[in-house]
Amino acid sequence: MLTNLKPNLQEAWEKSGFQHPTSIQEAAVPIILDGKDVIAESPTGTGKTLAYLLPLLNKIDDKLPALQAVVLASSQELIMQVYQEFQKWSEGSAIRGTSIIGGANVKRQLEKLKKRPQVIFATPGRLLELIKQKKVKMHEVKMIVLDEGDQLLISEHLNTVQSIVKSTMSDRQVVLFSATMKPGIEQQAMGITKTPEVIRIEKDEAASSGEVEHIYFLCEQRDKIKLLEKITRLDDSKSLAFINDIGEIEVFKEKFHFKELSTGILHSDMKKLERQAALKAFRDGKMKMLIATDVAARGLDIQGVTHVVQIDFPKDISQYVHRSGRTGRMGANGTVISLVTEREERELKRYCRELNLPLHKRVFYQGNIIAEEQRSQKLKR
Repeated sequence: MLTNLKPNLQEAWEKSGFQHPTSIQEAAVPIILDGKDVIAESPTGTGKTLAYLLPLLNKIDDKLPALQAVVLASSQELIMQVYQEFQKWSEGSAIRGTSIIGGANVKRQLEKLKKRPQVIFATPGRLLELIKQKKVKMHEVKMIVLDEGDQLLISEHLNTVQSIVKSTMSDRQVVLFSATMKPGIEQQAMGITKTPEVIRIEKDEAASSGEVEHIYFLCEQRDKIKLLEKITRLDDSKSLAFINDIGEIEVFKEKFHFKELSTGILHSDMKKLERQAALKAFRDGKMKMLIATDVAARGLDIQGVTHVVQIDFPKDISQYVHRSGRTGRMGANGTVISLVTEREERELKRYCRELNLPLHKRVFYQGNIIAEEQRSQKLKR
């Protein structure tokens, strides 16, 4: 795979300290270099970003001052994360890239566009706006990447993404990556690609995800906040907690702030700078728990997340998979904790049966998580 890449990319690989390409990189890079459309499904934490970024960088003609590639993702956070990877891997080359996200200052983005970037990393809404205003010219774009593609092809983004793809010439290459792919979404993906190669990676040994334990606490809906408080207080923990309702998130924030607990929040209605500050504080270890909605936390690679907490039950099995994939990355161990009511407990057991994951019920005893039978023994003493 690597021998087909330009020398500066091979050098960057040497420096990166990666030993071997992951399965998705092995499978996807040669096909993308070959110019074929790709629909790829591979678990979280298996190196999907580099699987498209390396061939993309390889294809850019740095002497041509025109936009040649576009990378789309549904959240500002994911775009910024991928853009940082681009900056790291394009170092030492003359390739220019820029990020265009909703919620950011349009004037500043127009200034960035004057520098003639060859690659744009964007959220779909803002990019389409700029295309319609003729500020972004798509006629020389040869490659479009959809990162977390299943999110980009749901009904709220679908028309926008289709319009962006249609704004390019018919010889463009479309590449789509996701951790999960429902049949309906795959149909939509087929609609915007031309005879694509479909790649499915089940599990990746090279990406060496660590041991992840799946546990749950049974409780009433109103008691979830008390359990969350106990999880926040766990020693040496760095927890990413998921909630479905933005209104609810503010309630948690107020209560935890009052108790001076080390928590922050992340959701799509926050201003861009607030979102960036919250993520940075969590990444840097300045807060122990980040409570987030799925949109904001989708696809994020945050080092050292010890616990993923499902405050609200995931709406489907693929959401459970995406959330769980935020921990146990790159060989580290992790724990997925679900806070469930009796009705949700049945659903959770069904998910774990389908995913073939061992699931254990747990309780708190003196600030520690233990099995129920251990607590009974301790109480008898």
